[in-house]
Amino acid sequence: MTDNTTKPVSVYAEANPNPESMKFVLNSTLLGEGGSVDYPSVEDAAESPFAQELFNFDYVSRVFIASNFVTVTKNSPIQWAQLIPELRTFIKSYVEAGGPIFLGTPTTTTAATASAEVSADLSAEDADISQKVIDLLENYVRPAVEQDGGNITFRSYKDGVVTVNLQGSCSGCPSATVTLKAGIENLLKRMVPEVQEVVAEGVTL
Repeated sequence: MTDNTTKPVSVYAEANPNPESMKFVLNSTLLGEGGSVDYPSVEDAAESPFAQELFNFDYVSRVFIASNFVTVTKNSPIQWAQLIPELRTFIKSYVEAGGPIFLGTPTTTTAATASAEVSADLSAEDADISQKVIDLLENYVRPAVEQDGGNITFRSYKDGVVTVNLQGSCSGCPSATVTLKAGIENLLKRMVPEVQEVVAEGVTL
């Protein structure tokens, strides 16, 4: 006999290195495996009714959605202890009611899209280095960053410099630059000798 009852949605909050963001983990899927979407503003969230609803809370400044979690960044001095119950209740109720997460198929960021964006005018050597960097970011760096409620995407490689984009909790995180230099840059330098430096778009070191 098939059980047609809907599984209750559970949501728990999980802190991450960015004190201004909080990761809300669900026991249900919000987005297909391997992809994520980052909305720095409500204008960017036109494809996601769920994210737009979150932006209706006046303290929400950024929404990042991945497979089974949503990371919310706040722009308010109010402590998370006061905000978590309200957000958790909203997320649970919205998902349980079957509210739409996206309108159609969202524009996600994956390793495949990063590979496709490797500039066609790169030399064969630089294109090969770019692909090595993408593979390392996807297999070694991204899983760890996602655990902290964020994402890292490859942007470009040129003259020994890798440019990445930090999303979700990683965007604006005080410890992101340390992670970028001490962790990611060291890894890429060790694995791909041609890499001399890693920089992040919009992050001041």
